[in-house]
Amino acid sequence: MEFAVLLAQSGPLSGQQWPVSGTLTIGRDESCDVAIPDRQVSRQHARLSLRDNAVFLEDLNSKNGTYLNGQLLTGPTQLRESDEIRVAFAQTFQFLSSDATLPVGELPGEYLRAFTLQLDETARRVWVRGVEITPPLSAQQFSLLNALYAKSGEVVSREELIRAVWGDETPWVTEQAFDALVRRLRDRINQIDPDYNYLVTVRGHGLRLENRPH
Repeated sequence: MEFAVLLAQSGPLSGQQWPVSGTLTIGRDESCDVAIPDRQVSRQHARLSLRDNAVFLEDLNSKNGTYLNGQLLTGPTQLRESDEIRVAFAQTFQFLSSDATLPVGELPGEYLRAFTLQLDETARRVWVRGVEITPPLSAQQFSLLNALYAKSGEVVSREELIRAVWGDETPWVTEQAFDALVRRLRDRINQIDPDYNYLVTVRGHGLRLENRPH
């Protein structure tokens, strides 16, 4: 199973999402992967587990129960596409999975948000694998990323990127200043997704934003 996502719907976590790539614990305790701040939810309430290329949901002896498509869960159950999960009466989720053979362009938006970098130019917000970068990027970091994002997968020259970031000050920008900005931006992104290289340096040419689902 290449892509699997837990998408929060109605409840305090509405709109948030979590890739399912191993084990995902749900509960009130802050140590849970999905922490729901509601007293109806047990500290360790439920768990999703990826086993044998399938995702299973089980209740962890919670007080108010876990419901799958409206039915009280009584044992570990394999999840199917678009299943609805309700944790007590506090939070509902939708489970989404995708056939790994789907072309990237046909993947629904939920998958792309959960497995790539996403940028909102108007709000100046950035998400990496569904997690927002906070505090927000600096103005220069955002301008650099925005210029690369607009041409994802293409090599953008250093000169073009410097103009996008510094504008009229371009003639006075040193290579050291540009390289330092790239390092700072790469560090901010890698705080969330340290094992994937989004900013690829193409020596003698410039930079490329590598933003494939992964």
